[in-house]
Amino acid sequence: MNSSAVMLKARGDAQSGTGASWVNAFVYAGAGFFIFALFVAAVFDPTIRLLHALQAVIYVAVIVLARRENAWGFGAGCFMALFWNYTNLFVTTFIRAGWQQLTILMRTGRLARPDLLIALAAAAGHFLLIGACLAGFLRTRPDSKRWGQFAGGGVLAIAYFVLIIVTTGPQYVGLLKRVFHV
Repeated sequence: MNSSAVMLKARGDAQSGTGASWVNAFVYAGAGFFIFALFVAAVFDPTIRLLHALQAVIYVAVIVLARRENAWGFGAGCFMALFWNYTNLFVTTFIRAGWQQLTILMRTGRLARPDLLIALAAAAGHFLLIGACLAGFLRTRPDSKRWGQFAGGGVLAIAYFVLIIVTTGPQYVGLLKRVFHV
C-alpha cells in the first residue's frame, strides 16, 4: 500500500459513519446536551427520574444509529427534537421560562429556578440535533425507501416517548392531550 492509499484509509477511518466528522460531533453534542438536561432535571425532581432515564435511551440510540448512517436513527433524532422543541415552545412555557431565568441571572447574578434554566440547554441541544440529523441524512443521498425509514424512525421515537410518558410520567398525560388536541 503506498503512502497516498494509507492516508486515504486513515482519513476514511477518522470520518467513518456519516462521512463527515462534524455531523457526528454535532449529533454527539446535541444528544449530549439533552441527556445532560435530562439528568439535571431529574436531580431537581425525583418523580421524573425513571421517565428521563427511559427518554435518554432514545438519544443513545440516535447516536449509535446516526454513526452508522442509519435513516431510522436520523429520523428518530430529528423528529424527537422537533417534537420536544415544538411542545416546549408553543404548548408550554418551559423554554420561555428558561430564557427568563437566564435574563434574571444576567441582570441580578442570582438564579431562583435552575430547574427552568436547563430548558435552554435542552432546546439548544435539540436545535443542534435537528440540523445534524438532517445534514447527516441528506449526505446519504436518500432514495424513497430511506425517506420512509427516516419518517418511520421519527414516528417510532415519538410513539416510544408517548408510551413512556403514559407508563412512567402520568403527570404529563394532560400535556400530551394538549399537544395532540385530544
